[in-house]
Amino acid sequence: MRIIPAIDIIGGKCVRLTKGDYSTQKIYSENPVDMAKMFEDNDIKFLHVVDLDGAKSKQIVNYKTLEMLSSKTGLQIDFGGGIKSETDIKTAFECGAKQITVGSVAAQNPELMLEWLVKYGAEKIILGADCKNRMIATNGWLESSSLDVVEFIKEFNKNGGTYSIVTDIDKDGMLQGPAFGLYEEILDETTISLIASGGITTIEDLQKLKKLGCEGAIIGKAIYEGTINLKELTELC
Repeated sequence: MRIIPAIDIIGGKCVRLTKGDYSTQKIYSENPVDMAKMFEDNDIKFLHVVDLDGAKSKQIVNYKTLEMLSSKTGLQIDFGGGIKSETDIKTAFECGAKQITVGSVAAQNPELMLEWLVKYGAEKIILGADCKNRMIATNGWLESSSLDVVEFIKEFNKNGGTYSIVTDIDKDGMLQGPAFGLYEEILDETTISLIASGGITTIEDLQKLKKLGCEGAIIGKAIYEGTINLKELTELC
């Protein structure tokens, strides 16, 4: 299972939110590159970057931060937040992203998502499946839909999609454990490479996700608040 620390960006700074609520933002670093280098120095290979300004603005905003992260580290970055057009995709890849995460477009314009999947390949496009009470949320979690998360992933998987990051919004930032039951259901009903996100609090959580069969796990607040330390993550890698 891949271990993937998260860096969420607002105004070029590394922040975390609780349940996606922008009013709860807490700044953990003025310089995300310093944070990324710390991960790399501890033998971490992957990084999940979310442009929270972009998610709200419906277009990439913090592309210069992405460019700095990719040029000043050797981390393999998946990037999401505000990817709504071909221009956004090109910007993300040109600035160094190895993969991009697309959520809102997949929910609101599945035909376009399929076009991108065919054009860029299943290894490059991750489905962002962020949900609240099983229903998919879009546009920085500010809007809700009537799409069931498992059905949403099934459809993407059926059309050739390989990767999905699945976040239970009610778990995100709460440090109370991830949505094990939901992940087990998704892994039972699809062949998706599932990347767990939201609520991961302890090394035991990660061990359980690995046992379930998750392909990756994204860890954010647990690192920043110290409930998981980087040495433990290195040993798990």
